[in-house]
Amino acid sequence: MSGLFGHVNKGESSSESDENEKIQQDSDEQPTEGKKENSADDLSSLSAESISSESTDSEGGKYSVGIDLGTTHCVLSYVDLSKDEDELTQEVMAIPQLTSPGVVDDKNQLPSFLYLAHEAETTEGSTSLPWSEQPQYLVGEIARDLGSKTPIRLVSSAKSWLCHAGVDCKEPILPSEAPEDVDRISPFEATKAYLQHLKEAWGNKHPNAPLEEQDLIITVPASFDPAARELTVEAAKAIGLNQALLLEEPQSALYSWIDNSLGDWRNHVNVGDVILVIDVGGGTTDLSLIAVTDQEGNLELTRIAVGDHILLGGDNMDLALAYTIKAKMEQESGNRLEPWQVQALTHACRDAKEKIFNNQEMDNVPLVVPSRGSSLIGGTLRSELTREEVDNVLVAGFLPEVPVSERPVSKTRSGLRTKGLPYAQDAGITRHLAAFLAKQLSSVEDFEHVELPENATFLHPTAILFNGGVLKADILSDKLIKTLNSWLVSEQAPEARLLEGADLDLAVAKGAAYYGVVRQGKGVRIKGGTAAAYYVGVESAMPAVPGMAAEVEALCIAPFGMEEGTEEAVHDDEFGLVIGEPVRFRFFASTIRRDDKVGTRLDYWTDEELEELDEIEITLPEEGHNAGEVIPVHLSAAVTEVGTLELHAVSQQDSHRWKIEFDVRAGDD
Repeated sequence: MSGLFGHVNKGESSSESDENEKIQQDSDEQPTEGKKENSADDLSSLSAESISSESTDSEGGKYSVGIDLGTTHCVLSYVDLSKDEDELTQEVMAIPQLTSPGVVDDKNQLPSFLYLAHEAETTEGSTSLPWSEQPQYLVGEIARDLGSKTPIRLVSSAKSWLCHAGVDCKEPILPSEAPEDVDRISPFEATKAYLQHLKEAWGNKHPNAPLEEQDLIITVPASFDPAARELTVEAAKAIGLNQALLLEEPQSALYSWIDNSLGDWRNHVNVGDVILVIDVGGGTTDLSLIAVTDQEGNLELTRIAVGDHILLGGDNMDLALAYTIKAKMEQESGNRLEPWQVQALTHACRDAKEKIFNNQEMDNVPLVVPSRGSSLIGGTLRSELTREEVDNVLVAGFLPEVPVSERPVSKTRSGLRTKGLPYAQDAGITRHLAAFLAKQLSSVEDFEHVELPENATFLHPTAILFNGGVLKADILSDKLIKTLNSWLVSEQAPEARLLEGADLDLAVAKGAAYYGVVRQGKGVRIKGGTAAAYYVGVESAMPAVPGMAAEVEALCIAPFGMEEGTEEAVHDDEFGLVIGEPVRFRFFASTIRRDDKVGTRLDYWTDEELEELDEIEITLPEEGHNAGEVIPVHLSAAVTEVGTLELHAVSQQDSHRWKIEFDVRAGDD
């Protein structure tokens, strides 16, 4: 049974949508030493200090803390809010973590890996951390290192699983390909483990300023759906971080660029500019568009569009290299590699790729893959990854130089598939970018200073901001710029300029900490609101017709750009809410329908206009009514200060409210 049905009192059809929070990143390690820059007079500029703070607070302080909860790395940055305005500085906290049994080092990044060690792999005291003699999980550098040798015990990409509609994120499903004798945990539990480590690490360095008492911003991909956002907030609350807010990662990256400009950012952008933020991290490719507008003579920034959640990034690149080397190894040895060996080879290729990218004089890196059993002789297989292989596989495969008219290839999926992440079918990042820019062609129609030629087939960005560890490789970032500018030149548009100075490894966390300062009324704030319009399905009250399902309309409950901390009610429409028995709710989202208002009804839409989110089945409490009773209600939607979306059904009889939860893919703990 549908959860909502009713008749139309008022309604109309229109267009457009979206939602606000943040973006993600992945990257290589930075040395714990860093440099400190003096802050400029402009309030939008803090001095950036990418070094660890070794000090502990003699008195309780007040900080703005930003956490980049990345797919492959986590970073924590902070600003001391107790200092005077002209003394505000930003620091990246070096995170204590095990790098090998019994060895704790401080590193600017915490690898987002968790290792489920066998009891024989650890000895007493070998896993001790400064705040715990025996932590529940091994996370960070040691997890990544041990997992490269025994990948069946390694948990990775937990963040990507949070946005996987096909699984229960609170069920123990990771590692996804582990044999039955290996313990498993849930993506939700892994996320909690990373946050718990960061919380304890902060407390170790700031014992008199607990993290739960600070202004805390956690970043998420702009393309995260409401369920994934809710899961992130719930994971933070589960370890006592009830005050955490969410911020989209592309916005956070731009905030960091503004901060790093030391007050000079206004000299690098102009009214009418459209900034394209391209974030290629370890697990995802995230695309956002931010317009530079004018408000009473002052420059403003407005996020106007975000792309789809594309599971395509450094992980895919590592796998592509692994299969290239796998074919070479099998040809040379005459033996077939087993799945666990391919996993180990993937981790080895990731490390080798980073070495080649980071050292221009290195042309090849030796690779060693362990073996067992009689099918392989000598205990190990040896090969090498060459610079030529890296360039050919990654550039040609992931950044093909294609015309802007090309679109991602969509193949018919097999009816039966192994359980895993829904990776993008097409690895061509440039094709995904072309599709995104074409889809958002009309997104700047309401901005009078943004002009496009009549023959434009895609939105023309004027500036580019890169983010994500993948784009640290010059050969990849240069190819991306070259391809984009070739599209612009083909339509007689100026080439897009690169916004320099971004720290691709640390920008997201630093931008999040800066956003906490912005929330204090200092600096420039990016306007955005929801990055999509959201709709709930309403089943029409029509007579039963054999063989025909009841028609469903999409009712807009949250328009594109709805700001945090606001609530909108659909007072003019009355619905019947079924309580006390299982009912289904259907939800939809649109990133291109920007004109739909709260209460707008759609009786027809294309697949491109609206994307259906997870259907949920719940039983709403009876609250003094009879099971199966239909209660007349109106709907009210709110975007919380935290950055999550809530839908309430409000009784017309006594104003009782039922909260209709977006599916967070939760099971019983």
